[in-house]
Amino acid sequence: MLYHLFYPLATSVHFFNVFKYLTFRTIYAVITALVVSFLLGPWIIRKLEAIQAKQIIRTDGPESHLKKQGTPTMGGLLILSAVIIPTLLWADLANKYIWLTLLIIVSFGLIGFVDDYRKIVKKNSKGLTPRQKIIFQAIIGMAVGLFLVSVPGFSTELTLPFFKNIHPDLGFFYVPFAMLVIVGASNAVNLTDGLDGLAIGPVAINAATFMLFTYIVGNVKLSNYLQIQYVPGVGELAVLCGAMVGAGLGFLWYNAYPAELFMGDVGSLSLGGGLGTLAVITKQEILLLIVGGIFVVEALSVIFQVGSYKYRGKRIFRMAPIHHHFELKGVAEPKIIVRFWIITIILALVAISTLKIR
Repeated sequence: MLYHLFYPLATSVHFFNVFKYLTFRTIYAVITALVVSFLLGPWIIRKLEAIQAKQIIRTDGPESHLKKQGTPTMGGLLILSAVIIPTLLWADLANKYIWLTLLIIVSFGLIGFVDDYRKIVKKNSKGLTPRQKIIFQAIIGMAVGLFLVSVPGFSTELTLPFFKNIHPDLGFFYVPFAMLVIVGASNAVNLTDGLDGLAIGPVAINAATFMLFTYIVGNVKLSNYLQIQYVPGVGELAVLCGAMVGAGLGFLWYNAYPAELFMGDVGSLSLGGGLGTLAVITKQEILLLIVGGIFVVEALSVIFQVGSYKYRGKRIFRMAPIHHHFELKGVAEPKIIVRFWIITIILALVAISTLKIR
C-alpha cells in the first residue's frame, strides 16, 4: 500500500525513491511487525482470557507442564496480524507470489483457528480430526502446486543443495510434491510447538534465511552469479519474510519462558504452511530440510515412535515429539529451547553456505 502510494511520487520528491528499494521495505516490514506485536499483544491476551481461550494441558505429559494450565492460547491471531499488516503496507501488491503466500498463511491459519476454537472455546474435545485437517491442507497445497505449474516459465525442476548440475525434473509430479512440502512443513511446525518459544524461534530463523534466498532468487544478476534458479518476481517475498521475522520476534516477547501466550494451531499451521510455500516458490524445497532440520527431527520422532509402538510394541523415546523425551530425561525446559535455537542457527548457516558450495 505504501509502496503504491509513495513510490510514484519519487519523480517529484526524490526522498520517496527509497520505496523502490526492496531492502528498505523489508527492514521496515520487520519493524512494523514488531510494532504491531507490541501494540496488539496485550489486547489480544485480554480478549483471549475473556473468551476463556486457555490451553488445556495433557495429564500424560511432563508434570512440569501442569502449571501452564490456563495460559491463553490461539496467539497465532497476533502472529497473523503482525505478518499480514506489514506485508500489505510495504510489499508490491501487484506481485502474485505475495498474494499466494498470504493466501496459504491465512487458509492454514483458518484451519488451525477452527480446530482451536472448537476444542478450547467451545469445549469440544474433538475439534477437527487429524484426517480432516490433513485433507483440507492437502487440497490447498495441491491448488498451490497447480497454480505454480501454470505460471509461464515456472520450472518443475528441483534444486539440490551442494550440486549445481543436478536438477531432476518432476514434470506434473511436481504438483503433489509441492503439496507434500507445504503440508509437511505445516504439521512439522505444529508438532514442534510444545515448549515456550521452541517453535517460534526456529520459525523466525527459517524466515530470515528465506528472506535472503528470496532476494537472491528474485535478482537475475545474483542468481546467475551464484548459479541458482532465477524466478522473476520472487524477490518481493523478502518483504513478507521480513514481516514473518518481525512477527516471530514480537510473539516471542510474550511466548518466551515462562509463556504468557501460546500460538495454538492457528499459529503453528499457518507459519509452517508459509515456510513450505516459500520453499516451493523459491525452488529451495530440499533446502527447507536443512534449515528446518529441527522441524524434520520433531516430525520424524513422532513417526518413528508411533511406528515402533504399533509394530514392535516398544517405544523409542520416553515421549514424542523428541523435546518431551529430553524433558523426561531431566533437561530443563529453557535449556532445551535455547539448544534447539542454536542448532537451527547452525543449520541456517549450513543452508546459506550452499550458495557457494556446489
